[in-house]
Amino acid sequence: MKLNLAVAALALAIPFAGYAQDSTAVSTGEYPNTFSSGSANVSPFTNQSKRFNDWSVSAGAGVPLIQSADLTSIKNGNGKNLFGYSAYVSIDKAITHAFGLKLQYDRGETRQGWFNTKDAAPDTKAVGARTQYDAISLLGDINFSNLLRRVDNHSPYRWALHGYAGIGTLAYRAYQKDSKGQQLVTEVKPFKLGSMFMQAGAGLKYKINNRIDLEGRLMYVVTGDDEFDGGGEKYSVINRREEQVSDNFFNATLGISLKLGKHESHLMWHDPLQEIYYKLDVLANKKQDIDVCKRGDLDKDAICDDWDRQLDTPAGARVDGAGVALDTDLDGVIDLYDKCVTVPGPVENNGCPVVKKVDNNQTAVEIEQNLKDIYFNFNKATIRPESNDKLDLAAKIINDKGGNYLLTGHTDIKGNAAYNLKLSKERAAAVVAALESRGVNQNVLKSKGVGSAEAVVPATASDAERLADRKVTVRFIESADWDSIKKKDFEDAPVKKPIKIKKKKK
Repeated sequence: MKLNLAVAALALAIPFAGYAQDSTAVSTGEYPNTFSSGSANVSPFTNQSKRFNDWSVSAGAGVPLIQSADLTSIKNGNGKNLFGYSAYVSIDKAITHAFGLKLQYDRGETRQGWFNTKDAAPDTKAVGARTQYDAISLLGDINFSNLLRRVDNHSPYRWALHGYAGIGTLAYRAYQKDSKGQQLVTEVKPFKLGSMFMQAGAGLKYKINNRIDLEGRLMYVVTGDDEFDGGGEKYSVINRREEQVSDNFFNATLGISLKLGKHESHLMWHDPLQEIYYKLDVLANKKQDIDVCKRGDLDKDAICDDWDRQLDTPAGARVDGAGVALDTDLDGVIDLYDKCVTVPGPVENNGCPVVKKVDNNQTAVEIEQNLKDIYFNFNKATIRPESNDKLDLAAKIINDKGGNYLLTGHTDIKGNAAYNLKLSKERAAAVVAALESRGVNQNVLKSKGVGSAEAVVPATASDAERLADRKVTVRFIESADWDSIKKKDFEDAPVKKPIKIKKKKK
């Protein structure tokens, strides 16, 4: 089993060694120009550009204590703690100064129960157990000290707090001992569906020198298995003592890390802020010999010809940082010559939009189309509510397109001619009033009525046929003729005053 785990660890480590690289920009001392955006200072992403060691190997040993299980290592009925042993070895790769990966192999033995399995059972009820385990896991490594490093701290760090978490495969043999002797009760081989486990914890590292670190670590291992503690099969008497379905343990270790590579320092101990301090010192001490406007300013726009993209800017034109004359509305006419700076327009109209002339006669046709379905109460000039949408649309057309319009009321030929004339006048005026109540200027609409004078459908026709004569027509009136037309062609009936009845004196 140990040979199989070692082969698997080697197979997983080869891809890391072959492809994992750390690249850091190597400065040539040159400043980036406008067109490179700093890319002139970036070296190729190769192994030659590395400035830090990023590989290391670690090993350590410690003590595992089963904490959450049916049989535990911490005073499980005997008032004493039962200590096992553990050891680990790992291959470590630093991805950045604050994050890395570990491929780790663990081996150990836990001891748990009422007594140490090296001793004889004190009575027939006492049960002791031990578990030999092997594990391979992939762990993420977060360097909290580098992640939370203070900007104003210039002192070198020798202590670092790390956090670890990961998953892997677990193989183990669990032995149980009682008054009858010791026996193997559970065996789980690696790379099985039920052999997955996870572990997480923290470690405190001390930097002895640029090659060796010392680390104390405390990990919590979740086995995901209720038989790990040696309690036997799932529904045994022992495994019914604890409701937890996973036997978990703490693993406290002390180990060392050997940092590999040809460089002086390791990436996980590097402070990126030191780069800033160094570059600030370099900039502070560097002499800047800059020849400003070596080629002059030919067009006198206050932008040196060395970086002026428009060398013939017209005098008086405002320019941007590249010396190009401003065109705020992007219509091809610079602001200096643009009569409408914020509104796009063609060059031939000095940058102003061309206003399309409104055909008011066509507008009158649009208004009439919307008013042809206006309905009135029978024999009255009261507009019915179902006509509101048509009136709203007609009012919007008038407000948008402008113009002066005469609204003419018509009736069919049937009925008394005088009555029809009066009704047509009142209905045309009612439509004007309805449009004005919707925001139309009261000076752009007038009304008149012609009754049945222009009716063309005979009185003998059906009511549906005579409907064509009952309408309101709209005509555009030129301004010169507008003042000669009355607002409406009838007078409102005078309001009758109530008659006061005098009381007779008694």
